[in-house]
Amino acid sequence: MNIKIVPMKPEDVGDLAKMDKKCFAVPWSEKSFMEEAENKLAVYFIAKENNMCVGYAGYWNVAGEGGITNVAVLPEYRRKGVGSALISKMIKSAYAKKLSLLTLEVRKSNEAAQGLYKKYGFDIIGERKRYYSDNGEDAWIMTKTFTENKE
Repeated sequence: MNIKIVPMKPEDVGDLAKMDKKCFAVPWSEKSFMEEAENKLAVYFIAKENNMCVGYAGYWNVAGEGGITNVAVLPEYRRKGVGSALISKMIKSAYAKKLSLLTLEVRKSNEAAQGLYKKYGFDIIGERKRYYSDNGEDAWIMTKTFTENKE
């Protein structure tokens, strides 16, 4: 595998919307991805193999904190290091931007994702009841704090 992690560009939104349908019960639309591409607070990275989108991840930089919006990897590319590469890139980006933390919500049933986030220093700090609209599943709130970036 020859995976490259690159910043998202507006021309990627069609591929990302198609990919999202394979990854999530409630996928984002092409319009949603375009709004993110144009959002000055949003920072997104795409994993590409041979110019094909195989994963993406992004966060919003709001008031010095990063809120991860989504991490997605095509099913056939999971457990091959793509998610790790995306998380690593987001962490480096957030650290370079001097953010104090990165935070996210993850389904309580998604133990694979929780394991990945824990590997990168995210801790469970709370929960959101009935967070997911498709089935009402609860979410864990996981956060990675950059203590050296705090004032």
